[in-house]
Amino acid sequence: MSLDALVEEINEQLDCKTVFTIPCPGADKLSASAQKIIGIENGGFAIKESVVVTWIIMAVLVLLAIILVRNLKVENPGKKQLALESFVKFFYDFFDNTLEGKGKEYYYYLMTVIIYIGFANIIGIFGFKPPTKDLSATAALSIMSIFLIQISGFRARRFKGWAHSFLEPMPILLPINIMELGIKPLSLCMRLFGNVLGSFIIMELVKAVVPAVLPITLSLYFDIFDGFIQAYVFVFLTALFMGEAMETEEE
Repeated sequence: MSLDALVEEINEQLDCKTVFTIPCPGADKLSASAQKIIGIENGGFAIKESVVVTWIIMAVLVLLAIILVRNLKVENPGKKQLALESFVKFFYDFFDNTLEGKGKEYYYYLMTVIIYIGFANIIGIFGFKPPTKDLSATAALSIMSIFLIQISGFRARRFKGWAHSFLEPMPILLPINIMELGIKPLSLCMRLFGNVLGSFIIMELVKAVVPAVLPITLSLYFDIFDGFIQAYVFVFLTALFMGEAMETEEE
């Protein structure tokens, strides 16, 4: 494969195309910049590939949840139930250790996020384009995380303690602490997007240079193992930031 063909293939894979549009009456009255900001194309809301694939992932996860939680027993549970309970307990203990027992009500949300990102990162092996290749998808996940971080801190420290956290460890750092409200989600977004993008580009280069056995071997790492690692890192950092936000003066 020539360099130009490789570049064209990479651009094709990274281009998040519009699958269909939802009609939006009066959209033509908005300015071109306003239409671009809210995602309007051809007089309707543009539904991108990343959104459709996310819907597919959601449907699969909901279906799996329905199947796995059927016929649960308190006594003499089956192998399926034991495996499911071990899976949930593993992540529960992980977040319990990371957050030091604080914010237990957020554990299951964090579990959901890590499962979603893990599936989103590896869904490429089934022929779908991973949603995490779309910068808007990783940005949305990061914004959700930063809202969760601030809400958890507000609930744990109340308004006075939450507001005072922007003056810690010294008042002169107030501008930097306010800037972190944007820096943290940006770092989460770019770390997830950059690693997924980097893995994809490396695999494309390997396929072009050594198209036989080596890509299959590396695919086990870049398409599967690395995908779960990135999900782990994203949620671990979110939990770490939450732990910092929920720290009280007594601690």
